[in-house]
Amino acid sequence: MDSRILISRILIIDDEASIRLLLKLNLEARGFTVDEAGTAQAGLAKAAELHPHLILLDLGLPDANGLGVLKQLRQWTQVPILILTVADAERSKVELLEAGADDYVTKPFSIPELTARIKAALRHRQNDGGAESIFESGDLRIDLAKRSVTKNGSPLKLTSTEYELLRRLALNAGRVVSQEFLLTDIWGKHALDHTHYLRIYIGTYVKKSKPIRPTPSTSSPNPASATVFFKEKFYVRRF
Repeated sequence: MDSRILISRILIIDDEASIRLLLKLNLEARGFTVDEAGTAQAGLAKAAELHPHLILLDLGLPDANGLGVLKQLRQWTQVPILILTVADAERSKVELLEAGADDYVTKPFSIPELTARIKAALRHRQNDGGAESIFESGDLRIDLAKRSVTKNGSPLKLTSTEYELLRRLALNAGRVVSQEFLLTDIWGKHALDHTHYLRIYIGTYVKKSKPIRPTPSTSSPNPASATVFFKEKFYVRRF
């Protein structure tokens, strides 16, 4: 795999098991980590759970229209999405791109072409990631490009969701971040009523890494909104 491509988790959402198997075998052989889903519902759930770095989305899903799935994903994630479609009409392609697709591949497609498009989408998103790819705070170091976290020089083992929560805090260092933003950005709008998600994941992170300490906010424009202060250390308001 291209050494410049450090982001490599791909989610395939396609109802054809043979297509998923073909893609999985070929993409894994090229160094990607691959997850798969055969329905729209399963795909949306895995996207929220696994936080893939790129999604291959088939339009012809059995339980929902692929365009609708694309629009749902774009409500909370900007991960690159490549569409797999049998349609070749110009209008359909324009509609997909306007709805948020990064690219599309018409079936039947060649694996080399698809791989090239995947790498191009990942490079483009990687280059849009911002100037700083390293975040450091005391003994904590986050390599945003490699998705690695170390404390005192030792690797810190985090789940995908734990890392995504930490990454968003790092990207908003010095700002007040609301629980609404975190819930929507990580799990989707359906999670707005599940504030316990943040308590659970922050609590787990507290056990894995010190120092993180809960402390009441001294001031907040909305007392009902949880806030996270991220400066030299983490300061997490109790929910």
